[in-house]
Amino acid sequence: MNTLLSVTWNVDPTVFTVLGREIRWYGLLWVIGLIVAVYIVQRIYKHEKLPEKWFDSLFVYMMLGIILGARLGHCLFYEPAYYLANPIEMLKIWEGGLASHGGVIGIIIAVWLYSKKVTKKSMLWTFDRVMVPTGFTAAMIRLGNLMNHEIYGAPTDLPWGFRFIDNLGLWMRGAEPIYTKPSHPTQIYEALIYFLVFAITMHIYWKTNAKSRHGLILGVGIALIFIARLLIEFVKNVQVESEHSLIASTGLNIGQWLSVPFIVWGIWLIWRAMRRKPEPAVIEKTSVDYSQNVKSKS
Repeated sequence: MNTLLSVTWNVDPTVFTVLGREIRWYGLLWVIGLIVAVYIVQRIYKHEKLPEKWFDSLFVYMMLGIILGARLGHCLFYEPAYYLANPIEMLKIWEGGLASHGGVIGIIIAVWLYSKKVTKKSMLWTFDRVMVPTGFTAAMIRLGNLMNHEIYGAPTDLPWGFRFIDNLGLWMRGAEPIYTKPSHPTQIYEALIYFLVFAITMHIYWKTNAKSRHGLILGVGIALIFIARLLIEFVKNVQVESEHSLIASTGLNIGQWLSVPFIVWGIWLIWRAMRRKPEPAVIEKTSVDYSQNVKSKS
């Protein structure tokens, strides 16, 4: 395998250290992704003249759903025997181990509770607005994986293959780096697709009537993200040893099997939304009500 045509990735996962505590790119990019997502959803709520308390409650529900869902998803989907035997280890989020499928499930539960207790609107109404910035946040997380030298792909002869540091922990303590074979930088593949999803959902929310077709924005985002995930997994390394037997017997790994129901759900949402009559947007209804009140007073 020709290493002369590959990229040697020797970026330090640590940005800086404060009072002996490492601040890593992974956590920093996570925070940037969440800040941008919060800002965009807040803009959406203000644009539609929705109650401020609705947004405040959404923030709390979503943060809990994402973090708890992603962590529990990793522990229970990928290494259930270990974490059920050592449940205290589930709390150590800072050591890594977050599953996107678990995060999505956490978000679904959070939105169900939020819709039932706060807005009294359908879950799809909330999901459409939350979906708009999701691609950006997902891209930031994958770039964090790149900085952590983790979740990369299988060896490749392609000129953009990356040689990651295989003994990262020892290297960070002063040892000589041991590099992997040139491998698919699947973190970059996914990040680029997620940025594209972000651009698409931003466009269809702000420039089309998609928000009046409940479930359309969600369906587009979910379908694109998990179709990409399904395909990229073919060139990605397995995350846990138990996946080898699953791949041998079914041809797909855990991440791919978990992606299938989300793809089906996304396509069904798009089909359902396009068949139904668009509903008036909140801001349009508010404007009509206001104009009618002015006429009646005059």
